[in-house]
Amino acid sequence: MITIIDYGLGNVQAFVNVYNRLDIPVNVANTSDDLVGTSKIILPGVGSFDRAMQQFNASGMRKLIEQLIFEDGIPILGVCVGMQMLANSSEEGKLPGLGWVDGKVKKFDVASMLQTQYLPHMGWNNVISEKEDELFRFMKKEKRFYFLHSYYFDCLQESNAIGVTDYGFQFTSAIKKNNIFGVQFHPEKSHHFGEQLLKNYSEI
Repeated sequence: MITIIDYGLGNVQAFVNVYNRLDIPVNVANTSDDLVGTSKIILPGVGSFDRAMQQFNASGMRKLIEQLIFEDGIPILGVCVGMQMLANSSEEGKLPGLGWVDGKVKKFDVASMLQTQYLPHMGWNNVISEKEDELFRFMKKEKRFYFLHSYYFDCLQESNAIGVTDYGFQFTSAIKKNNIFGVQFHPEKSHHFGEQLLKNYSEI
């Protein structure tokens, strides 16, 4: 059972719609009780880092989710701000992140880029994955996904980066550490590439 965490932020119904089209069982968790029987977790997120952390911490689900991840080995996929929350901290806010994947979330420095870029980074862009990873199975090396963000995940461990995207420079757009995954883009809005990624995730 795929469980989408609903803590007040994120395109929850969009994920549900994709999995319904794929005929893959899915449910939405608003409380810890809704996590019973889950085999995969998706942590979506939109908006500011601090608000996302406040909402998630206030949801009452964090303790059980950490138990499921670190004790039971259940995979989790952070999406957009949900990926950024996996880091230790963010330049966007003052609150600590979850610290599940070593890294810091930084703002794009568009002023220093040779080619004129604008914030937010919005629209379709390529994701290049050099490594063979189950999240990108059955996809070509360059895949197109939909992005909407002004901050990016700067990995402290290069081995945790499984996908990169160019926006004035190459930044990490997909991460993995053991059973913890994260993508900066929105697979739920990325048509067939997004559907394939979400299907792959359901089969990990």
